[in-house]
Amino acid sequence: MAETGQASPPSALVLAIKGRCPRCGSAPLFDGLLRFRAGCSHCGLDFSAFNVGDGAVPFLILVIGAFTTGLALWLELSQSPPWWVHVLLWLPLVTGLTIGLLRVAKALLLALEYRHKAGEGQQ
Repeated sequence: MAETGQASPPSALVLAIKGRCPRCGSAPLFDGLLRFRAGCSHCGLDFSAFNVGDGAVPFLILVIGAFTTGLALWLELSQSPPWWVHVLLWLPLVTGLTIGLLRVAKALLLALEYRHKAGEGQQ
């Protein structure tokens, strides 16, 4: 049974969406758009010890590509707009989704790696 007065830690997804430290949940995780900070300024967790890499990129490419292709095909078959309409619609959409979701996906991978104590070559 959980003790009263002690809050449960936020989920990894909530921390990833907010871009917060997976240990304390208070300090920001990023030092720019997609670059992690060296460590947490609040609890001292070393973010450089985690190897998130490019694990989220292929997944996002497939999901965003399928989503955008479906929308583009639907628009083309239902409205037949000029080619430049596709460029004006899909280029900003794909760019925004990729950057926004890549930030969340990288933070989620780091939070899950921390929660499950995953690491290369650890016993």
